[in-house]
Amino acid sequence: MPYIEEHLKPSRLEHTLQVTKLAREMAAKFGADENKAEIAALLHDMAKYEKRPGVNMDFAHGGIGAEMSAELFEIDDQDILNAIRYHTTGRAGMSTLEKIIFLADAIEPGRKYPGVDEIRKVAETDLDGACILSLQRTIEHVRDEKGWYLHPATIEAKEYLEETH
Repeated sequence: MPYIEEHLKPSRLEHTLQVTKLAREMAAKFGADENKAEIAALLHDMAKYEKRPGVNMDFAHGGIGAEMSAELFEIDDQDILNAIRYHTTGRAGMSTLEKIIFLADAIEPGRKYPGVDEIRKVAETDLDGACILSLQRTIEHVRDEKGWYLHPATIEAKEYLEETH
């Protein structure tokens, strides 16, 4: 996709390609639409380097990326747009596609952080279980280790999955 190649730094492009490959594999395994997974994965970080005055793009690039995807590529599939929108925070009631993009972003082969191998192992057979582990790791890292603001949707997503898993 030329837009992605032109607007992402080489390292972010490599990450995006790895997320895309993994998302397609996970979609096949967990019964989601592989083409939708590919589209969402390719576009999930398209707004990563956008500049918006007064906006922390680490938090906002998913939502802005969903808006840009709808505007630039005329994507109107809400499942794809939600997968892009919530790929960093998660949310309660995520669809299978949303879980796949959330998880593929977190565990693609280039990711190196404590606990990632355990999440990868669980993701081989248990999509919800792997999402719970990934959300827990995010909560521990962002809130507990770094002391940063944690989006409430992340906690809500974890609690929802724990209740329904």
